[in-house]
Amino acid sequence: MMYATAEDWAHAPAKRIGLFGMSGLGKTHVSNLLRAAGGWFHYSVDYRIGTRYMGEHIADSFKAEAMNVPYLADLLRSDSIYIASNITFDNLAPLSVYLGKPGDPAKGGLPFEEYLRRQELHRQAEISAMLDTAHFIDRARRLYGYDHFVCDTSGSLCEVVDPEDANDPVLNALSDTLLLIWIEGSDAHTQELVRRFDRAPKPMYYQREFLEAAWSEYLIKNSVEEGKVDPDAFVRWTYARALAHRQPRYRAMADKWGITLKAEDVAGIASPDDLDRLVMRGLEMRG
Repeated sequence: MMYATAEDWAHAPAKRIGLFGMSGLGKTHVSNLLRAAGGWFHYSVDYRIGTRYMGEHIADSFKAEAMNVPYLADLLRSDSIYIASNITFDNLAPLSVYLGKPGDPAKGGLPFEEYLRRQELHRQAEISAMLDTAHFIDRARRLYGYDHFVCDTSGSLCEVVDPEDANDPVLNALSDTLLLIWIEGSDAHTQELVRRFDRAPKPMYYQREFLEAAWSEYLIKNSVEEGKVDPDAFVRWTYARALAHRQPRYRAMADKWGITLKAEDVAGIASPDDLDRLVMRGLEMRG
């Protein structure tokens, strides 16, 4: 760990953290707050994935849809129009739409094999984006003069690393450059995340083994063919299982590679000083 004690953190001239945990528990809120306070560089992993590593795939999927419209197809062939995604820190919809959901094409679903292909592209992109962290720490300091750095990770970080492997390349690279912080939700937070997801189900990245098992179980349990699956129904059914699948992985990451902060405490952060106090308490509790 980059900061072994609360004293190390208190006296560090450069404070660098990586926030991880389920989407919706405060990673981006804290990152935006720190950036707005000044002195902190905000590195959004999802933004990096959607621009540097998945941007071409996303744009190509838009173009493929446009080619189904003769009016637009002719304009595309003659380079008369330009189609691109407009991803921002606050709007990652193009990435989510590209990841998609498996099931009935009449309901916007993807064939399962195509869905798995896009999932694999995301896995590779997320690993690459995480390994870019050290580059952005240097870039933030060298170009912009930022000493403090917050890495706002994807909720699926725990899916692309092995916290039990002392040689895991991503976790080693991260722990060498920043302090990993798990924002741990309570049972009440989990229930609220499930309710929120049920209202607006969105695509997510899952480990292939987990996803294949969930897909097979869903098909059998509901006696439905692949091409007839309701995409939203499947991702709703999968989401709660994903939370349970990820929880022990997040915990192992925090136990072996970082510290834990409670989501309710993180929600009360209103300034960098508030963060300092929580981080020092987290380091003290780790011992």
